[in-house]
Order: sequence, then C-alpha cells, then structure tokens
Amino acid sequence: MSKTLDRRRFLSGGAMAGAAAAATALATPAVAQSLPNVRWRLTSGFPNNLDTIYGGAVVMANAVRAITGGKFDIQVFQAGEIVPGPQAIDAVKANTVEITHTCGYYFTGKDPTFAIGSTIPFGLNGRLQNAWLYHGGGNEAYDEFLADYGVTGRPGGGTGAQMGGWYRKEINSLADLSGLKMRIAGVAGEVMSRLGVVPQQLPGGDIYPALERGTIDAAEWVGPYDDEKLGFHQIAPYYYYPAFWEGGLTIHFYINRDQYAGLPDEYKAALDTACKAANINMQALYDVKNKDAIRSLVSKGTQLRPLPRDVLDAAYKTSFELYEEYGQRYPAWAKIYPGWKKFRDEGFEWFRVAEYTYDSYNFAMQASGN
Repeated sequence: MSKTLDRRRFLSGGAMAGAAAAATALATPAVAQSLPNVRWRLTSGFPNNLDTIYGGAVVMANAVRAITGGKFDIQVFQAGEIVPGPQAIDAVKANTVEITHTCGYYFTGKDPTFAIGSTIPFGLNGRLQNAWLYHGGGNEAYDEFLADYGVTGRPGGGTGAQMGGWYRKEINSLADLSGLKMRIAGVAGEVMSRLGVVPQQLPGGDIYPALERGTIDAAEWVGPYDDEKLGFHQIAPYYYYPAFWEGGLTIHFYINRDQYAGLPDEYKAALDTACKAANINMQALYDVKNKDAIRSLVSKGTQLRPLPRDVLDAAYKTSFELYEEYGQRYPAWAKIYPGWKKFRDEGFEWFRVAEYTYDSYNFAMQASGN
C-alpha cells in the first residue's frame, strides 16, 4: 500500500471522526454536557395499579428525564417498596429517599397544618386550590411550615371534588353515622369522629379486604375511576356524594430541602416545570376517566345518593369549630389559616358571580334534555 493512499485514508477517517464529534456537540448543548448526573429515588404514597394517581410521579420523572437528556433521573417506587406510606415524610427528611409523592393530610398526626396545603373539609375547589398555591401565597406559606420537617413542597396532582364514599347501608340522616366504622383520613377523620363515626386510616390497597370482612362499614378513596378499579361496588352498593372533605385535593411532591438546594439551577427549573405538568395532567385525566367510570358503575347497580343535608350542615359547623381549635393549639395553623380563609371567602364570592351561574344553567339545561 502506498504512503499516499495511507495518508488519504487517515485524513478521510479523521474527517469523519471530527464530523461525528461535531454533530454530537451540536446535538447536546455545551451547558448540558457540563451538568452532573443525578440519581434520585421517589417513594409514592400509592400502589402502582392506581395508574392515574400513582402515575403523577411517573409523568413528573419522565419529564425531568426528557428535559435534562437523561442526566437527572428519578426512579419511582410504589408505596411500601422502600418505606410504608405513613413514613414517607420522615424518609425524605432523613434522606433515605430524596422525594415522595403523597397527600399532606396523611401526616396530620404530626400537625394538622400538613392538610391545609392539600385539602381540608369545605375548602377550596380545584381551580381555587391552584390559584392559592401558585399565586395566592399558599406555596410560600406551606413551604415555610414544611421547612421544620426538612422538606420543600411542589403541587403534583389534582383530583377535583371527590366522592363521599361507599356504604353498606343507606345514610338517611345524621343519626345513621353513629358508630359507623369508616376508612377516612386526616382532618376529615376528626370531623367525622365528632359526628359519631369511628374513623380508620387505611392505605388504598387495604380498603377492599377490610370492607369485605366487615372490619369497616364504609370507605372513601377518590372517585369513580379509582373506586371502580378497587372494586368497592362489589361489596357496598351505596355511593354518596360529595366528599365535603376533599373539594379540590392537591397531591404534593415533598423534596428533601438540602437535596433540592444542591441541584443546579437548570435541574431545579426542570423539576419545578415537571411538577406543574404532573399537577395539570392528573386533573385532566381524572376528568376524562371519571365521566366514563360513573356511568359504568351505575350500569353495574351502584346506587348514587347525595349526602343528607343535616350531615353536611353538622359537618360544616364542626369543621370550622375545629379550625378555631387548631388555631389555639398549633402555631403553624394559626399563621396560615387566616390568609387561607380570606382567600377562600373572596374566591367563593367571585366564583358565585360567573362560574356558578354559568355551570348551574348549563347543568340544568343538559339534565332537562336540552
């Protein structure tokens, strides 16, 4: 082989290698190349068979991975795989995991203020909940409270107004709640206990067997789509509405504060954006899936019933009496609640003007067949 040919081949190969390297450099921005590889673990508060609520964490993790070109990777584990759901906040604080996706009201045993960031009885609807958290000072106030637990919070999923649960027997009046054993969590459990209910806090996967064995008489979870998947209609025929305790639940991502602070700014932006995407996406999915599931449940014999007015009235009075008590006992609650209540009252005044009248007219027309 001649030296000239060798030289041509060498130059040709070098040119091709240089072009490939240049293409790689153009495909991956220089800033992204300089960022570190970060691996986090997320413990969910939900089993993975509940694809919509558990899936909120998957949506977030996939978005973070895509935005960062795979350099920031969050692995999602279902409830119990790493730690039991009730230990999620402690696990994040201890850095056993860097992040969890769960409901704040699961941790009201520590402080009922955990619930105000997610939902409390007769609280905000889904739109007002987002408005308060994102632009009404809610995130800032909630985060200040969470700092004492070593975490920072990001909204990560909405369910809208939930259903009031499944009952083996009809509830015709407030008196029918006396002695009723019901799966219900958080502040709502305290309200219901003052109405005569014996509340039980059970994770989603344990509700069906407890209802089947008669350990509990009633149970609430989320709404038609999840409830049908869990099979409650096979045991308890009466399905009540609304869940006055969850008018607009926000599920949160709770993140270890030090781990979050240590992220590059680009990764913080990616994570915050992905959490917002998961928050919006979950609500939209439930609105699509619930409209079909409620029809399916009724076709299978489910008996829809509104909660009696005397139950709602008693629960309303009890709830706001309880909030006043919390203000005397819990400094964090006393700090956040007045601003939340003001936002709620003013938000309701506005929604009565346009949203309520628009919805009420349309619903009435549709119900009349027009």
